[in-house]
Amino acid sequence: MDEVEATVSPATWLISAGRPSEVGQPLNTPLVPASNYVLGSSRAYSRDDATPAWEAFEAVVGGVEGGEAVAFASGMSVAAALFDTLKVGASIVLPTDCYAGVVGLVEQGAIRRGWNCTRLPVVDTSAWIKRAENADMIWLESPTNPLLDIADLPTIIAASRKPGSLLVVDNTLATPLNQQPLAMGADAVMHSATKYMGGHSDLLAGVAVARDPALASELRKARELSGGTPGTLEMFLALRGLRTMSLRVRASQANAMDLALRLTDHPRTHSVRYPGLPSDTGHKVASTFMRGFGAVVTFEVQGDAAFADHVCHSLKIIRHATSLGAVESTIERRAAVPGQEHLPPGLLRISVGCEDIEDLWRDLKRSLDQAS
Repeated sequence: MDEVEATVSPATWLISAGRPSEVGQPLNTPLVPASNYVLGSSRAYSRDDATPAWEAFEAVVGGVEGGEAVAFASGMSVAAALFDTLKVGASIVLPTDCYAGVVGLVEQGAIRRGWNCTRLPVVDTSAWIKRAENADMIWLESPTNPLLDIADLPTIIAASRKPGSLLVVDNTLATPLNQQPLAMGADAVMHSATKYMGGHSDLLAGVAVARDPALASELRKARELSGGTPGTLEMFLALRGLRTMSLRVRASQANAMDLALRLTDHPRTHSVRYPGLPSDTGHKVASTFMRGFGAVVTFEVQGDAAFADHVCHSLKIIRHATSLGAVESTIERRAAVPGQEHLPPGLLRISVGCEDIEDLWRDLKRSLDQAS
């Protein structure tokens, strides 16, 4: 692999790192659809020894996050491997607004392993600091999904913790372009690489990045034993997605800020949430450590669930679909998702893409106006 100086910017690293450097080799790491190799080298079986694209993906992500990366078949595979490090009776702290799949994992652990879990709003910094003193796993999301609450990550991460505990940050929504929790002292970060890393709604993958090589080794073993290894094509696509992630995130964030401002002034919306808005409750804290505010905007409509559904169905450019982080904009009424029924019925989450902002606003405004 090409040796890129660690001092380059994250944008340059994402483009330049993880490429072949030998004379006559392809500029891009090739897709190698092989499960096994001729014996006699360090690579024998893909489940254990990876493929070239898989290795390159881990090298690029590890470098941009500042740790050792371990790729998985999905974001949930990452979460499962991290929680699998916990023992019977472990104590866990989760955000009140937390990815439903992670909540499901912990609920299963409570039944099968006797885990106990405390749920806290990420904005309650003092409560997190206090709880960190005796928790085995501190699991943070910031911004949270879908309410976009902001945790004071530097303060919480710096707090005194139980020896041997793990502090993990789900960095999917922020991306390493906007914040790097490992540099703040987190033990690990995780990503659903399906989202911004892949960026094109065409793969499922996940990745953990550990500050301690021993934790990375433990996660690799968990991946091997659980069968959570990523596919060859998925890693090739994810690596290709990394090359344009900086451009995509930059364009999407600019659109998100513009849409948030316009939605704030629309008569059929209220409670617009976006950390980049000066009026947002998380803006002040986010501004102290985030380099950008992400590309997800959440708002509520002046109407019931049926009105919100009509808005989603009548859009032409913004797609009515789940997930986030791709070049195309998507919208979803989150209270309709199993496990998210506690959310306001008229709350809509937009993953803002890279389309022309005027086209996006024309589409959204027309839908809001017609639905009313």
